[in-house]
Amino acid sequence: MITRRKIISLAAGTAGAAFTSGAGRAFGQGISSRGVKAQPRGKPSGRPFGARFTDIGKQAGLIAPIVYGALESKIYIVEVVGCGVAFIDYDNDGWMDLFVLNGTHLEGAPTGTTNRLYKNNRNGTFIDMTAKAGLERNGWASGVTVGDYDNDGFDDIFITYYGHNVLYHNNGDGTFTDVTERAGLSQTEVRYGSGCTWVDYDRDGKLDLFVANYLHTTMEKLPKPGENPDCSWKGIAVNCGPRGLPTGYVQLFHNKGDGTFTDVSKPSGVSAASGSYPMTTVAADYDNDGWPDIYVACDSTPSWLFRNQHDGTFREEALERGVALSEDGMEQAGMGVGVGDYDIDGNLDIFKTNFADDTDVLYHNDGKGNFDDVTIRSGLGVETRYVGWGTGMIDLDNDGLPDLFVATGSVYPEVEKKLPNYPFHTPRLVFRNLGDGRFEELIEEAGPGISEAHASRGCAFGDFDNDGDIDILVMNMNEPPSLLRNDVSGGGHWLKVLLVGVQSNRSAIGSRVTAHYGNRRQAQEVLAQSSFYSASDRRLHFGLGSESAADLTIRWTNGAVETIGNIAANQLVVIREGAGIIHKQPF
Repeated sequence: MITRRKIISLAAGTAGAAFTSGAGRAFGQGISSRGVKAQPRGKPSGRPFGARFTDIGKQAGLIAPIVYGALESKIYIVEVVGCGVAFIDYDNDGWMDLFVLNGTHLEGAPTGTTNRLYKNNRNGTFIDMTAKAGLERNGWASGVTVGDYDNDGFDDIFITYYGHNVLYHNNGDGTFTDVTERAGLSQTEVRYGSGCTWVDYDRDGKLDLFVANYLHTTMEKLPKPGENPDCSWKGIAVNCGPRGLPTGYVQLFHNKGDGTFTDVSKPSGVSAASGSYPMTTVAADYDNDGWPDIYVACDSTPSWLFRNQHDGTFREEALERGVALSEDGMEQAGMGVGVGDYDIDGNLDIFKTNFADDTDVLYHNDGKGNFDDVTIRSGLGVETRYVGWGTGMIDLDNDGLPDLFVATGSVYPEVEKKLPNYPFHTPRLVFRNLGDGRFEELIEEAGPGISEAHASRGCAFGDFDNDGDIDILVMNMNEPPSLLRNDVSGGGHWLKVLLVGVQSNRSAIGSRVTAHYGNRRQAQEVLAQSSFYSASDRRLHFGLGSESAADLTIRWTNGAVETIGNIAANQLVVIREGAGIIHKQPF
């Protein structure tokens, strides 16, 4: 039988060939946008929303700006993409610290510009430990992934750059060492690194590394604003691309277990993917076969889904699986990715952010790794005004249903002067899960931290104050980051789960927890990158609503399964592979 998905796949293949040859560009601009109008908004549900966000970044001590390109205009695409952020408990004290990437200017980095590590003071404030930790570095940072690649009990950091990527080893004493060359990950040529994620693709207990490269070019080769049709937007000269620029590629590095990595991009099959501009990478088991796959949001071109073949190789199957294009078979400008179980059926769904004049897209998973675009029927088609970046599928109000958060911001500061309807600074978005497959957009109702306008990019989700709800760290272009403290009301219960691998990798990246509470069954996986170029708190957070306990099924990265029943709500439980709960901590 020829399915609708197969028809779209075949049609998209033809369209992709036309795009690659330079024909068929419908919009005469560098970024894909379907030019769709927002759907009419339905009647508000009237339900109270228990989450309220306030930006406390300044009072928390996050006062250093994130420098990224010029303020008034952007000459090159490198200046507009921005970078990610991370929650990381680098000193293992049980409190989430913050790692904030940074950029630079074309003419060089201003004094004091660097990536920054902020240690949690456990009182709502942070102290800058960057210099002491040995993490000072400037340049065009892009993505970050956090994980314990050598299984020594301390999380390490890998960062992509336009320029040269870096691997920092956590020494366990509050300091880090640049081991890029020693690990075999150094490179001589300038590359435009983008998404990156730790992933134990062969389930041998050691974290491997997947790295995306957005473009295959350098700044010196880029055209100037207005130079060709890919250097304008709505008739206004802007930075060029990505259309018209050399497409990017991905790499896979296998962990040899001795602190070094070897490039297996070609034998694994991932290097065969071509013709797209890869951005955020999210490794998770999308088809429920127990092996990690890798989804890559691609800008203005079909996105990629690398399906794990269980033998050290991958097949790129995004078109066949329904996650390459929109419902109508169109390319979208994929930026960020949220992965979660929005409809509580035990399967991981995908939410991808896109460009302005287009909807973000929600893909529903049938449990076998086939996806349907349910954006319109879920109520998400009401919003097309903003460029979407960082995102998460996370329960914000602890009602037991994962919600959606989106960080937004334009890429064209020049446009606002001529087209005020396309501002550079825009609000964040919250879509509250109504529990029937539909979402409802909230802005003012979710607090001032949502309605305030910024040009944001990456964001990460975690509980920095250990009070049982999800807070959000947001990267803002040429401003200090926002730290959105969540103050939840309504009495919803919650449960946090921190996994510690033994036979599996120590960080338990790729392990899945399915929580059973009441008549609901929600799946989450430990991810090493999601949102936009960012890494979130590895403690999985389950809102439980009115339920006061949950049963957990843990499927470790290596396939082993454990079940633990009747765990009381409103606490963190630490579960070690093979040993069950080894620590409980009420918040």
